[in-house]
Amino acid sequence: MTRRTASFQLIPVSDADAGPYALTTGPDGALWCTLVHAGEIARLTPDGQLDRYALDSASCGPSVITSGPDDALWFTRSRDHRIGRITVTGEVSSFPLPTPGGGPFGLVSAPDEALWFTQLHGDRIGRITTDGQVTEFPLPLSGAFPSALTTGPDDALWFTLNQAHAIGRIGFDGDITLHPLPTENAAPVGITCGGDGALWFVEIGAGRIGRITTDGRIDEFPLPDPASRPHAIVAGPAGDCWFTEWGANRVGSITADGHIEEYDLPIASSEPHGLAFGPDGALYVALEIGAVARLAL
Repeated sequence: MTRRTASFQLIPVSDADAGPYALTTGPDGALWCTLVHAGEIARLTPDGQLDRYALDSASCGPSVITSGPDDALWFTRSRDHRIGRITVTGEVSSFPLPTPGGGPFGLVSAPDEALWFTQLHGDRIGRITTDGQVTEFPLPLSGAFPSALTTGPDDALWFTLNQAHAIGRIGFDGDITLHPLPTENAAPVGITCGGDGALWFVEIGAGRIGRITTDGRIDEFPLPDPASRPHAIVAGPAGDCWFTEWGANRVGSITADGHIEEYDLPIASSEPHGLAFGPDGALYVALEIGAVARLAL
């Protein structure tokens, strides 16, 4: 493990109560960010232009956001149980889910031209088409708390089960396979497809970074601080993966062979959550204190 000093640029995007939470790069070359406590979506260009778009409910809880197959941005609304959509010009719409109280959270655009999402409280994986048609796939166990998900290299979606301490796989046909983690109370959250063709995930409960191959082989890499509470993870341009340490106020990277580097954020208790690589090649991190941190690599 290596601890490095980094020069972060802090970009204010909201007040501290708005809660920047997740980020993605949009089809317009800008960064789009959810403001989970304000019920807004923010748009930030690499040159610093900021626009904010209010949703129809300030308490809807916009959470994870991703680019859709229709050149719009899609996001989960975890508190009013809808899937939202916003165009690059700021036109907003949303779609209700069939299961009441499902709590949609993780979201990803898949190769089948639809978006797939998790339901924290509904024990389901969902699929929504760009015209709003929803299909739900129940999990084979209850209370699992499905959290983040990502596309795999095997024409399937891979997802974390935070309270079942497992990684799941769902095919486009709805077939589900579960892989229990070797560490007790691992509580995985974020997951991404790495450059090595494996799935990389964070264990917020155990303070570890995990890797699972498509045939189910699992490796775990302990972080120096077991209480660092890693939260989100994204694949990097150099074949590594980058993650936030919500409990330690750091950003870290891990190579395919497990080498970890960590970077302290410049403001204490900044609560880093989602992160994404921007169109300029820099790493952007959502800080719940009301800012986005930019790290030029």
